[in-house]
Amino acid sequence: MKSATRNALLARLSRYDRVVEVGIGVHDDVARALAAAASPPTTVLATDVHDRPTPPGVEFVRDDITRPTRSVYEGADALYALRLPPELHRPTWDVAREVGATFHFTTLGADPPEVPVGRETLPGTTLFTARERGVVA
Repeated sequence: MKSATRNALLARLSRYDRVVEVGIGVHDDVARALAAAASPPTTVLATDVHDRPTPPGVEFVRDDITRPTRSVYEGADALYALRLPPELHRPTWDVAREVGATFHFTTLGADPPEVPVGRETLPGTTLFTARERGVVA
């Protein structure tokens, strides 16, 4: 990920006390930066359907967002996902709403969001924030 993209995401996500990255995969640069840069640090939990190594300061829990363990996400201020495929937009948003968290995500590029969103253009990507219909983002 380009540093300008990572820094823009970091600026948006570091305002939260506790975040969960859904589907961290092998790209952990945003989680790494969040855990290391914020003062006080942002508590970062990462999930994936496969076991993944995570950087220092990032806790990992194996979980499937389509069959979530709700307790993994409880207490999070925000859920975020990078390069989230369309079939996971709604399940992730459903979990975020259930636990009272904001849901931010980027897509795989040309994929449109599958839930109502507000859009913010960042360097190298668009950050989507899920919202209820009729709510101005």
